[in-house]
Amino acid sequence: MHRTAIHWVPTLMALLVLVTPLSVQADAATLEIVSPGSEARYRVREQLLGYNFPNDAVGTTQRVSGTVAFDAQRRPAAGSKFTVDLRTLRSDERRRDAYLRDVTLTTEKFPFAEFVPREVRGLPFPLPSSGRATVQILGDLTIHGVTRPVTWDGAAEFRASTVRLQATTAFKFGDFELTQPRIFRVLSIDDNIHLEVDLTLRREA
Repeated sequence: MHRTAIHWVPTLMALLVLVTPLSVQADAATLEIVSPGSEARYRVREQLLGYNFPNDAVGTTQRVSGTVAFDAQRRPAAGSKFTVDLRTLRSDERRRDAYLRDVTLTTEKFPFAEFVPREVRGLPFPLPSSGRATVQILGDLTIHGVTRPVTWDGAAEFRASTVRLQATTAFKFGDFELTQPRIFRVLSIDDNIHLEVDLTLRREA
């Protein structure tokens, strides 16, 4: 080998060592929920007395917060978490809201729902500045002091400085040891709870 070429080998190796971590780090990102501008909802099918058709009871809140940071392996890093203030859920029926707070969710003792993401499937890296992607978010959901694994199905829309995420998941009352509501004027309530989120996430990196 030519003496000049031999001279450059250590220099090239040093450059590769420096550049490789930088390229991996460029794939990492941190997303923070923007509130207001984000919303969480529950949706439960109920049958009202005196009506021949079912109705969806829907409660919403904009008290949603949290961040998710992706590490160099493109997985949610330790400390990533989303939180919903269950005390602020509101529907079109005050008695329903009071029953959920006091009996079903017992928000005086368990005021928050928390979701810790463990894996995000379908999310492109590095995050694009436009376009859409179908995603699945796997992680641990804690409600009423009970933690269970859940999967959210959704879609992400990428913008220059934000990511818009719409996602849903479902479970039964018993999965989180929740008391199924019994409310005046409601004949029956379905056992399935559907959770929906409509989030705006600001890019931090």
